[in-house]
Amino acid sequence: MLCHYKFLVLIPVLIFYSKFILLRKIFIVFLILCYSQSQAQNTVQAFNSAFRKLAGDSTFKHATISLYVINNKTGKEVSEVNINTGVAPASCQKVITASTAFELLGHDYKYKTTLGYTGEIRNGVLNGDIIIKGSGDPTLGSWRYEQTKEDNIISQFKNAILQEGIHEITGHVYADESLWDDEATPDGWIWQDIGNYYGAGARALNWRENQYDLYLKSGNNVGDPVAIAGTNPAFVEGLHLKSKVTSAAKGSGDNNNIYISLDDQFGYVRGTTPVNEDKFTISGAMPRPAEQLAITLEAALKNEPMEKIAEHYPKQNITLAPKIFYTYTSPVLDSIIFHFLRRSINLYGEALIKTLGYNFTKTGATDSGVHVIQNFWKDKGIDPYAINIIDGSGLSPSNRVTTKALVTVMEYARKQSWFPSFYDALPTISGFKMKSGSISGVISYTGYIKGKDNNQYTFSFIINNFQGSGNEVRKKMWKLLGLL
Repeated sequence: MLCHYKFLVLIPVLIFYSKFILLRKIFIVFLILCYSQSQAQNTVQAFNSAFRKLAGDSTFKHATISLYVINNKTGKEVSEVNINTGVAPASCQKVITASTAFELLGHDYKYKTTLGYTGEIRNGVLNGDIIIKGSGDPTLGSWRYEQTKEDNIISQFKNAILQEGIHEITGHVYADESLWDDEATPDGWIWQDIGNYYGAGARALNWRENQYDLYLKSGNNVGDPVAIAGTNPAFVEGLHLKSKVTSAAKGSGDNNNIYISLDDQFGYVRGTTPVNEDKFTISGAMPRPAEQLAITLEAALKNEPMEKIAEHYPKQNITLAPKIFYTYTSPVLDSIIFHFLRRSINLYGEALIKTLGYNFTKTGATDSGVHVIQNFWKDKGIDPYAINIIDGSGLSPSNRVTTKALVTVMEYARKQSWFPSFYDALPTISGFKMKSGSISGVISYTGYIKGKDNNQYTFSFIINNFQGSGNEVRKKMWKLLGLL
């Protein structure tokens, strides 16, 4: 009984100390919150002060600067400047295409390419043609995956043909691009871009990312002419180029562009290449990538040089529905978008926007895909004029997107099940997880920042029509973002 009595006496004391400890904990949490809020306020003040200084820089005297930053935890705006002004977003536009594709197509979406034949097979001989039909796969023949490499695709297709019992064909291999429209180049793309690898348009049947490598041989002295020394692949269907390139100082880098002529059978390479280069490599857009694939496969089946096949290759005339005997599937969309965002591949964006158009309107055209994207985000509260786009990659300087729209898209992505794949695909630049973009006079960034103040931020930062060096502008933008 004595022990029980002593325990009863201690109860009020224990209650007092328990309340004291609880109050102490609450007070400590309160202090931490106050400190965090103070730090956040200091961060925001320092950031906005630095932005005002940046905006006053002479580099941006004639520029349009648009900046939108929000605190993910509170949803409050940290900084907003011209957030409803449409600006050229360059490749930051890719996050819109990628997010829409993830949501509407699904992270495990795959493209299908089929092989079929016309005519009859007798004693291992096909008296007819092989037909390759595409559905827009931008990875077919790409070097970015083991399964999609050119040699592996040709080997897979050849083996499938042999397994069908076809050991010889009397006809040809044809490419069927009919699933999409035949306008490979979107409106708004400029002449300076469309002959180069990053200006390769998307078709229903793409091959080797629709690009080739061009080798240039420069002279020993500045001003010497530069010769074309070959291509990879060695034969490129429909390619006829003349060089107008001259030799420049050692270390001057690649200053070349490939121009597809509007009124001549030849295209032209213009610019400068450093002296004493035997195999200086630049990359161009294939004139006829689908035919390139068809001729490559036919050459492999007939064991003849591609040049010989191309010399006698007739204009395709697919009049009969082929008998499908093989279906090749692409890597999943997760993987495609990883390379799309991480490597900023314009072709992938153009393929995705046409895929959206075809899947939801039955028209494989850029315009159709644009409407799908705008209507999707309109339902999420974004005015179509805030996503006033004409392509899927951001290459056109005529695109106009607001930073508020970009941040809204990024915030939507952050709350979806596919976000880990999306986040992983974003490049890490100067320590920030963000997509970058650049075209003439434009530098842009859109992404996420884990703040020094333990807050997390979503932002979009775009500058149009700056003066001076793009590299210097980038450094100034990184420095500002680093204050968060």
